[in-house]
Amino acid sequence: MSTHLYKLIAEGEHQQQDFKYCINDSKKIAKSLVAFANTDGGRLLIGVKDNGKIAGISSDEEFYMIESAAKIYSKPAIDFTTRQWQVEGKTVLEIGIEPGVEKPYFAKDENGKWLAYIRVADENFLAHRIQIEAWKKQKSTRGICFTYSDDERFLIDYLQHHTYISFSKFMRLANIPRRTATEVLSNFLVINIIQIHTAEEGTVFSLNHDFDKEELDKFS
Repeated sequence: MSTHLYKLIAEGEHQQQDFKYCINDSKKIAKSLVAFANTDGGRLLIGVKDNGKIAGISSDEEFYMIESAAKIYSKPAIDFTTRQWQVEGKTVLEIGIEPGVEKPYFAKDENGKWLAYIRVADENFLAHRIQIEAWKKQKSTRGICFTYSDDERFLIDYLQHHTYISFSKFMRLANIPRRTATEVLSNFLVINIIQIHTAEEGTVFSLNHDFDKEELDKFS
């Protein structure tokens, strides 16, 4: 049985796996749970150091802190599965999180603020406001109100000649207010005309080259 755990650890930390040496703060764990739920799901291996060395968990307290993170410090509450691994005379706790069906999920930080996170490679990042707005629209029963006006056309034309654009650059170049830029970008994200990319340097948007521009022109 322990062979499978070694295989998981050998993968290292990645989009769907995170190591935690120990848990001493439910709020910090909520951030990881929310990031997994908002992205592709994943697993936490608790009792494993960043370098993959097995430290083991010290008590059952870790489980209760995970439960607090998932139910009290995450909104909506996050369902999770648990599995215990016994290896090298130590216990490793595996926490499994499925991709969420009620995005966006938010974690409560130390200041009492509810923040949404996503998982990119082996890191958790704050979700961009456009991503949060797109999730809300996808969840809404009203759908989206879509027009193909000059603002939308400007964005498509720009992205056909440039690889990326940021939120602030789109506002500036198109000379539109924040609310309009949010509406255009989130609508296009929902209907998969653009893609969102988040990294340490920030968040940018690119064109989904699979979209049919002729279909889009019918809205004009």
